[in-house]
Amino acid sequence: MKALYRLFLSTQVTKGRLIGLLTLGAVALVLGFSIGTNAAADAIDDGTILISAFGLGLFVPVATLVFASSVLGDPNEDGTLVYLWLRPIARWRIVAAALAATLTVTLPVVVVPMVAAAALTGAGAPLVEGTLIACVLATVAYAGVFTWLGLRVKRALVWGLAYILIWEGFVAGAGANPSRLAIRANARSLLTRISGGPHRLIEVSAPTAIALPLIAAAVAVVLTVRRLTRQDVA
Repeated sequence: MKALYRLFLSTQVTKGRLIGLLTLGAVALVLGFSIGTNAAADAIDDGTILISAFGLGLFVPVATLVFASSVLGDPNEDGTLVYLWLRPIARWRIVAAALAATLTVTLPVVVVPMVAAAALTGAGAPLVEGTLIACVLATVAYAGVFTWLGLRVKRALVWGLAYILIWEGFVAGAGANPSRLAIRANARSLLTRISGGPHRLIEVSAPTAIALPLIAAAVAVVLTVRRLTRQDVA
């Protein structure tokens, strides 16, 4: 499994991906600094909105999509996945190694700059803590979902962006029931409860905000293992 992990990790880290995502991280730092140095800003409310809108709404899902959709999706599309599929390796081990590699890259890329941005707002420890927990939770959930998506469909990056923009961006905001099924809404609710930010951003209860992303990740992992077991790889 260590060999699989190193293999997936080596394919995940590319110069182009890192430059693009580190640029987004730098934008988060600039936005956090601008709130912290603005005397007219409400550090807690504006900081929570920043982490919610830019971090949980854009940076976290897009960064996770870039890595997670490709970890099994790229070898599946170019035909190299067959070399792993034909080896006597338990399918769950392949999926576990792929997820581990994805999280190894994605968590530092998104969590570190978002936590730093939260600190720069001057809102204090509650926002920093809320940002850390919400971003980690959302990243784990998205990693599971987008790893499955990458194996399930071609051009997973396009489908993933459509999911982020249409379902999480618009449909989930149309009512209470859809929002409960959106990773972003759950992470945002948890962030706001911890930070003490604007109450309007809280859409689900604290237990739901924690449980649903974890359930989504677990279900996605099961579906990925099942897909890898049943599909014909050529």
